[in-house]
Amino acid sequence: MADPVTKTPRLKEGTRAYRTSIALKLLMAISGIVFVGFVLGHMYGNLKAFSGHDAFNEYAHHLRELGEPLLPHEGFLWIMRAGLIVSLVVHVVCAVVLWRRAQKARPVRYAVKKHTGAIPASRLMRFGGLTIFLFLVWHLVNFTIGKVNVQGGETDDPYNLLVDTFDVWWMTLIYLAAMAMLGAHLHHGVWSSLQTLGWTSTQQARATAKTFSLALAIVIAGGFSLVPLAVLAGIID
Repeated sequence: MADPVTKTPRLKEGTRAYRTSIALKLLMAISGIVFVGFVLGHMYGNLKAFSGHDAFNEYAHHLRELGEPLLPHEGFLWIMRAGLIVSLVVHVVCAVVLWRRAQKARPVRYAVKKHTGAIPASRLMRFGGLTIFLFLVWHLVNFTIGKVNVQGGETDDPYNLLVDTFDVWWMTLIYLAAMAMLGAHLHHGVWSSLQTLGWTSTQQARATAKTFSLALAIVIAGGFSLVPLAVLAGIID
C-alpha cells in the first residue's frame, strides 16, 4: 500500500507485518534508551579524569566493588555488560529486519526528494552504526579486555592507560571521529525513539523532540571528546 502523499509503500495497518514492524521499532527504541543511559553514565566517569589520577582510579575501583557483598567482585559490571550485550543484539537484529522489510517493500529506488524534513543524520544511520560497532570492539580491546597501551606503557593503571592512549594524536583522531558518528547516530536515534513512543504527535512536539535529540547528541559526543582533547593539549597528564 502506498502513502497517498509521499507515494512510498506503506504496510497496511492491522496486518501481522504491520504489528511486528511496530514491535520491532519499540524494541529498537527501548534498547536505544538503554544505551543512552549507559553512555551518559560512561561520560560522567570519563570526565572524572579532570579531577586527577587518584579520583579517576578511585571511581574505576568503586565500579568494581559496586553491589558488594550482595554481588561478587565486579558483579555489577558483568550484569551491566550482559544487559548491554542483549540490548545490542536486539538493536542490531531489529534494525536489520526493518531494513530488509523496507527494501522488499520498495524494490525500485525512488528519486530523492528535497525538503523531506528528515534529519540529515538519518542518512548516516547504517554506516554510522557499523562504524560505532567497530570502534566499540577496539575500545574494549584498548581499555577493558586486552588493555592495549599503544605506547607500550603500563596497563594496570586506568588513568595512565587513558593518558598514554590519547597522548597519541592518531588515537585521539580515531576517537573523535567515532564520537562524531555517535553524535549523529544519537541525534536521529533519539528522535526516532521519541517518534515511535508517540511523543511527536503535534508540530510543537516534533520540534521539541528534534531540539532535544540534537542537544543530547551534542552533550554526549562533546562530553566524550573533552578528555582526549585535554590529554592531547596537555591539560590532563
